[in-house]
This record gives sequence, C-alpha cells and structure tokens, in this order.
Amino acid sequence: MTLLDVGGLSVRRADGRELLRDVSFTLAPGERLGLIGESGSGKSLTALAVLGLLPMGLTAHGSVLLSGTQVVGPVIGTADRRLDRVRGRAVSAVFQEPLSALDPLMRIGRQIAGPIRRRRGLRGAALRAAVLASLEEVRLTERIANAYPHEISGGQRQRAAIAMALACEPELLIADEPTTALDVTVQAEVLALLDSLVAGKGMALLFIGHDLAVVAGVTDWLIVLKDGSAVESGRTEDIVREPRHTYTRSLVDSAWEFEAELDRMAP
Repeated sequence: MTLLDVGGLSVRRADGRELLRDVSFTLAPGERLGLIGESGSGKSLTALAVLGLLPMGLTAHGSVLLSGTQVVGPVIGTADRRLDRVRGRAVSAVFQEPLSALDPLMRIGRQIAGPIRRRRGLRGAALRAAVLASLEEVRLTERIANAYPHEISGGQRQRAAIAMALACEPELLIADEPTTALDVTVQAEVLALLDSLVAGKGMALLFIGHDLAVVAGVTDWLIVLKDGSAVESGRTEDIVREPRHTYTRSLVDSAWEFEAELDRMAP
C-alpha cells in the first residue's frame, strides 16, 4: 500500500520560473524518507506542496496523492476547506521554528486541546486528561499546559509542537528541519524522542534537513535535492557508503570530515 504518491511535482512562481522540477517519490506506511539539500534546494517547497500550503504566488504542478485509511484523494487542485479535513488527521507537520506554529497568545494546553477535541470529540475532564497524556508522551510536565510559548524553552516549545502534530494520530508526519533552531544537546534529545514516537505509532515519516548525519540517522531512504531537482535517490546506507552524484559526494565528505574533527576534539 502506498500512503503518499508524489509524481512529477513542480513548483512555479507567477512569472513561470520553476523553483522545484519534476520530483517524484512514494512513501508506504511506516517508511522513513529523507529530503536533504542546501538552502534553496526545494526541500521545504516539497513539504508545503504535499500539505497544500504553498505561499501566495506559487503554484504546484504534477500530482500529490494521499491514500491512507483516513483519506483518499489528490492534494493539488483540492480546495482548502477539504484539505483542512486532511491536515492533522492523514498528514501533520512539525516545522523548524516552533514559535511560528504556536499561538503566542494561547496557553500550550489549549493549543493541544484543539486538535484532540476536533478529532476525538472529548470535553471537560476527559479532554484535559488527553492533553496531559499528550504532554507526557513528549516528556513534558503538567506545568507546561498552563504556560504560554514565550515562558518555556525552545526545546520545550518544539516538544509541544510535536504533541500538537501527533494529537490527531496522523498516518504521515512531515518533519521540516525540526531541530535546526535548537542547540546540539537539545537537538539530540528531540531527535531521539521523534524517532521513538514515529516507531511506536507506526507512522510514515518525511524528514527534511540539510545535515546529512541528522537525516541519515532517522531515515531509511534519501532523496538529494539541488537547485530544485532530485540529483540522487536510494537507500540511505547505500548513498552514504557510495554516493554517485558530485554534490552528494560533497555532502558525505563534509559529514565524515566533521565526524573526524569531533573525534579529534574528544578527550
């Protein structure tokens, strides 16, 4: 069964310039696919096109088909009001900066309660219990439910954003550079948490990043993007061991050099 089928996906500006060209891939339930490339390579555009959330002035062409148990149908060309029923349920996302995903004027608990109430119809004590369970799942305490986003740390905000994304039990999670804004220690903790949650829930994962070591650590398949085009794809371990494209080789070499430098700095 194919959960996500992206075929010949292109993204164009109003003047006709292509920012993303002919990207194709499939994702089955439980599979983990990574999109990797430098800034401007088209990684985030791919995610936004899959979600039907491209900014004004950009249009998607090709096909994006979601075929999970909760929804069957195309994304491109579908009205927002219909896609609103899909987002959060069939597919959900965690973005790089949690402050852009969280309402600064709303307590964390209320923000997590919203999707739970819509998805499961809970109210009152049952809803609060579900919110606290969602927070506990991402290793946050009850205190966080009563806090505003600016009152907690960046790592805690990202955990709250993950809790929101998982509240409706999506079949596909898109993680768009979810740890880039965090320091190295917190980054590792959030990645480990994300990895265990995805595995425990049997979700498919589309993980986007520019750091090969990070992306390779949580995915089984990779697509390497450069200047809006896919230049290489395959199993993560194969690409890391024997990269074929010049750009991919540069990513792999840089990752190994960084690893070697860390080893030299270790006491």
